Amino acid sequence: MNHLRYSGLPFEEQRAVFLDIVSADPMVSETLSRVRTLDLPDWLVVSGALYNSVWNHLTGRPSGYGIKDVDLFYFDESDLSYEAEDLVIRRAARHFEGLKLPVEVRNQARVHLWYPSKFGQECPRYMSASESVSYFASKTHAVGVRYDAEGRLDLVAPFGLDDIFSFRITPNRVLDNQRTHELKGRRAQECWPEITVVPW
Repeated sequence: MNHLRYSGLPFEEQRAVFLDIVSADPMVSETLSRVRTLDLPDWLVVSGALYNSVWNHLTGRPSGYGIKDVDLFYFDESDLSYEAEDLVIRRAARHFEGLKLPVEVRNQARVHLWYPSKFGQECPRYMSASESVSYFASKTHAVGVRYDAEGRLDLVAPFGLDDIFSFRITPNRVLDNQRTHELKGRRAQECWPEITVVPW
């Protein structure tokens, strides 16, 4: 099995393959359909559940292999309190009961409030869920999908998809996230030894 068969292709071809793979994955597909009915503002399913599902498909591993949870972002500036976000998290927990994996829900409008105490540095105040994806520690992980108004899958991939299809984890130096990049890289290589981690 040639797991690198889509590496180096033009973005539009990679985009079509990526959306075909994630929409056909039973775990991702069920999660996305449930997210749609949760009706969150500016929502986006991001990161591991997506690119890990692509790696599983391309290496013949089962759906859900190596995936700890599903990351769900939304963006709501109307109330930046912890309590408002906690209400959404608890509502989501009930909504997603019975899914194979837990769904981690976070309001990206609030990240700048807690990021400094957790990571020891400032981060920008994001203007959308899509913008927050471009600040991930590794460019490879900066990917998200959601349904558009017509019910089609929409892709957010600020750095493209070639890192994913090349099984390459590339650092994103926009913030000082070297430790996160290296930790996630090591964990990924334990599950998918085909991966190369580009040094920070």
